Formats: sequence, C-alpha cells, structure tokens
Amino acid sequence: MKTTGIIFINLGTPQAPNSGAVRKFLREFLSDRRVVEVPRVIWMLILYLIILPFRSPRVARNYKQIWMNDTSPLRYFSQRLVDGVSLKFSDSYPDAKIHTRLAMTYGDVSISSAINELLESGCERLFFIPLYPQYSATTTAAAHDQICHYFSQCRDIPEWAWLKSYYDHPSYIAALSKTVRQHWSDNGRAELLLMSFHGIPKRNVDLGDPYQLHCQKTAEALALDLGLNEKQWMLTYQSRLGKAEWLQPYTDKSVINLATNGTKTLDVICPAFAVECLETLEEIDGEANEFFIENGGNAFRYIPCLNDSEEHQNLLFSLCKPFLEEKNVNFR
Repeated sequence: MKTTGIIFINLGTPQAPNSGAVRKFLREFLSDRRVVEVPRVIWMLILYLIILPFRSPRVARNYKQIWMNDTSPLRYFSQRLVDGVSLKFSDSYPDAKIHTRLAMTYGDVSISSAINELLESGCERLFFIPLYPQYSATTTAAAHDQICHYFSQCRDIPEWAWLKSYYDHPSYIAALSKTVRQHWSDNGRAELLLMSFHGIPKRNVDLGDPYQLHCQKTAEALALDLGLNEKQWMLTYQSRLGKAEWLQPYTDKSVINLATNGTKTLDVICPAFAVECLETLEEIDGEANEFFIENGGNAFRYIPCLNDSEEHQNLLFSLCKPFLEEKNVNFR
C-alpha cells in the first residue's frame, strides 16, 4: 500500500470566545461565495457594516457559555474523533503507512496546511472526508473548492479522491439509531422525535443543491430503522440568516407550535452535525429548549451528536476502507 494521507474536514471555529476571534472567523466564513450568494457589493456592505460589528460580540458571548478544555466543542470532539479513527487504522493495517489530519475550511488548521504536511511526510495518495453527511454547495463544495485551489497551484499532483456524502450509509443510520435508542433507554421516550438539520436558503435548492433531498432521505431512513410512523417524528431546519426564505419548516417556530398545541415531551437530534458546535449546544439545547418550555412544554431532551463515540469512529473507518483497499475509488 502506498503511503496514504486522510484528511477529515470540518467547518471551522474561532480560536477564542472573544469578539476579535469571532469577527475574524465570521469574516472569512461569510465572505465565501459558496456560503452567501447575495450580490457581492450588497453583501459586503451588510457584512462589514452590520453583521461583523454587531453580531460578533453576541456570538462571542454564546461561545463563552459552551467553551470547553480551552477550545471549542467542535475542535475538541473533531480532534478526538480523528485520533480514534487513526488508532483503528493502526490496528487494522499495522504494516501500512497511513497518516491522518483534521482540517478546517475556515480558520486555523487549514486544508492547505494539512495537505502540505501530508505531502511533506511522503504521502503519495490523499483521501478527503468532509464531515457533512448531507452534501451541500455551502459546506461540502466549499471544502472541495479549497482542495482544488491547492492542487491548481501544484506541478506534481498526487492521486486523490474525496467522499461527496454519506447521508444514507447503513453505518451512519445505524449509529444515529443506536444513539436515539440509548437516549430512550436512559431517559424514556418523548411524544415526538424532532430531527433538526442545518438550514440553507430555499433558492439554493431551487438552483439544484441536493441538500434538502439528502436530509429527507436521512430522516426517513432513521425513522424507518427506529420503527417510527409519520406522526412520531418531524423534520425541521435551523440556523437561518437574513430575510430570505430558507428551507422549512423552521426549527424555532416548530418547537413553539408543538408546545402551544399540546406536545409536552420532545426529543431532538441534529443529524447534519458530526460533532457538537454552537448550533447544537446554544441554539438547540439552549434557545430551542427555552422556547419549548416557555410555551407549555414539560421536557425538551437534546440527543447529543455522534461526537467521538465508538460508533462514529467505526463509521468513518468504514467510509475510508474502500479507499485504503483501492476498491471502487475514482482517483482524480
């Protein structure tokens, strides 16, 4: 087996829970044309005159509430996940030279720096896994853009491949299902299971982004594996920005409607997020939880992400295995 490098890619995170670090992160993130498709001049005015000066302090305060072990939950769990998968590679392929790296599309630990490190260490082939089960141009394609940009400046390009999505992979659905079942075993089962996915503008889907379809397929597969009928689960979308229409139903409005219409207990899972982040811990387990209780609900129970669990490590190992064994992989 040739010396191989595997790069796991997540979105990114501020370096510290303060306004300066958050502003720097948001500036890079929200300047990406993949993330925001508003006409450039208009968006730059909005970004620099409204979002960065006013949103950064508020987001920084939210990060302070969830900061852990001198880093963000996203970086903490992502690195532990990658470290766990790396040990599985060592156990299963003791004679192979397999190097792993965690990279972020935005912020430090960049994709380009991870590629540099692996090529300098002698890797002859690279495999990229964006940690987004459901493909979207706003996330997966943004990472792909950076990979291609790096190689566009290389004279000697290594063999490389990438995983586009894994929204219906049996091991992914099984891992989600096991997490829900364990939650039910520990806490009891609520009246409804709410599956909250990250939202994107509806226009993106109208233009051909398959993200909504992928979310629906994930939700349906999970519900089927759990044996739920259509009245026992619900799919919603969270984290909208601006006044444009985003994918619906919206999570915050749905939580309020459920509570006001008599739902007393609610289990909530966020299948689009590989590990905990601001959007799961503050927006869902914090804000949405409050909305539900304030409007008549009795118990809002957030089901954690797969994080660095054994099931998640096994899932990523299984996703890498065809590449490592060179089975049905299309190299670039």
